[in-house]
Amino acid sequence: MLDLDALSSLRAVADHGSVSAAAAALGFTPSAISQQVKRLEKQTGVALLERVGRGVILTGAGRHLVDEGGRLLTDLEHLESGLHRLSGDVTGHVRLAAFSTAMRGLVAPRLGELRGRHPDLTFSLTETEPWDTVEIVAAGRLDIGVVHSWGDVPLHVPDHLERTVVARDVADVVVREDHPLAGRDRGTPADLVDEGWIATPDGTICRQWLHRMYVGTGRSPRIAHESLEYASHLALVRAGLGIALVPRLGRGPIEAPLTTVLAADPVPTREVVAVHRRSMAASPALQAVLAALTD
Repeated sequence: MLDLDALSSLRAVADHGSVSAAAAALGFTPSAISQQVKRLEKQTGVALLERVGRGVILTGAGRHLVDEGGRLLTDLEHLESGLHRLSGDVTGHVRLAAFSTAMRGLVAPRLGELRGRHPDLTFSLTETEPWDTVEIVAAGRLDIGVVHSWGDVPLHVPDHLERTVVARDVADVVVREDHPLAGRDRGTPADLVDEGWIATPDGTICRQWLHRMYVGTGRSPRIAHESLEYASHLALVRAGLGIALVPRLGRGPIEAPLTTVLAADPVPTREVVAVHRRSMAASPALQAVLAALTD
């Protein structure tokens, strides 16, 4: 009979492109991954990996085993979820990834409360960007991903994942109290065309939304500084180095010398969505986490 752990390791090599990357994703050493693949080759009697330069690629047999075995692993996950549902016990280990503001403002407080109600439930939490989160949940390396989608900025979710909207969030323009916009009820992109923005790096969903806000103005936002962390955005605004568009989720209080202005036309609104594989839908642990996040 095939070693299912070894099959999972082979699938990780296929997903990540190397033994070392698969080991990092699964939390093993490269040597352990190599040994599991060799064990699988001994069980099947065929070569599953071949060396190319300094790396490896899957052989035709290896690709076939990953493609067909992936369905087997999905069926097994569905079977295990059904068994847990019959027991009704909220136990086990849930692997969850979320973007940074959701980790602070949603995941940490809600899962802390959930652990109090279900002490036999444990978690592994990871911060990742939404596109990466969807990919790793779809590949089976995590159980739940908390992602966000701003307005009409697309976030593709594969068909074998289910989506649950757990929150809706709004971002405000943050300025210093001595800024000309301070004290106004709202500000539109037309009011902001000459401002220097502190923004997340190019390619992030939040940066894409900032560009979408300017559609119709004939201009693009002028990016003065880049930073991944919104806490850094606030520090830079406080220093008078620009303005920022900062979501309310996980933000904390805005205090002097900072203030907020409601962004309008359009209002920057995002859905916060939890994604998981359909094969896990029956799991009481997964359902408990979804209920806690949605509460």
